[in-house]
Amino acid sequence: MTAPFDPAHHQASTVCLPPGDWSTVLDCLCDHFKAIGREQWLDRFARGRVLDAAGSAIAADLPYRRGMRLHYFREVPNETPIPVHETILYQDEHLVVADKPHFLPVTPTGEYVEQTLLRRLIRRLDNPHLVPLHRIDRHTAGLVLFSANPQSRTAYQRLFPERRIDKRYQAIAPALPGQAFPLVHRSRLAHGEPFFRMQEVPGQSNSETLAQVLEVNGELWRYGLSPITGKTHQLRVHMTALGASICNDPFYPTLRNEPDDYSRPLKLLAKGLRFEDPLSGQTRCFESRLILDW
Repeated sequence: MTAPFDPAHHQASTVCLPPGDWSTVLDCLCDHFKAIGREQWLDRFARGRVLDAAGSAIAADLPYRRGMRLHYFREVPNETPIPVHETILYQDEHLVVADKPHFLPVTPTGEYVEQTLLRRLIRRLDNPHLVPLHRIDRHTAGLVLFSANPQSRTAYQRLFPERRIDKRYQAIAPALPGQAFPLVHRSRLAHGEPFFRMQEVPGQSNSETLAQVLEVNGELWRYGLSPITGKTHQLRVHMTALGASICNDPFYPTLRNEPDDYSRPLKLLAKGLRFEDPLSGQTRCFESRLILDW
């Protein structure tokens, strides 16, 4: 049996209707979102998944009005379950800290909506106000910090752009005996091809990573990585640039279009977070319980 839809446990997307000569809201949405069929939109309206600006469900035959603000809920038909499980390490009225397993996205994107860390935690904690304060890649495991209270959210969000939070990662990658560690790698990162892959390009650096060796195991080493900046795929690209792409990386140095292999996760872990709490002034330290095996 399908559970009744509860808008409080789903995060809506928002659209302002563009100018046009449509008769109804349904006609406008069908024309504006051509990848979504009319029958699918009718089904969403019937189940109360298209709302007005006040959050009330609307009818499909509601007359079109330019600039009308609507909320709708993204859905992926027959979304494939991801057979991994997150762990909540800490929670209070302001923060939730979760240990994210490999392969689980943090937020809805593309083919993933319900099978995301955010949606799972919203349901589990019965808190529709949860918002991630930062992101880690779907392929990366480890710590993700969530705001649980809109009233204190801004104070915690500032920690990241103001670089007042220390992030520690671990990675397993090929040995680099010719490099002197610790080292700092700086480069300019830009989007490559396809768009979700990053690449190093000429120009002033916009990314910086501190790398050190934590453990030596023959041809593989365990590295400690501290990103000074937070660019997309920064650690993965920087390790590739150093000549030691992280083990099992499906994007770098070359793109592999293969189904997820849960037995071969990317060997990258968001291991630690440390910051001064902007509300209490207390030093907060969180450590992932996950371990990268060889």
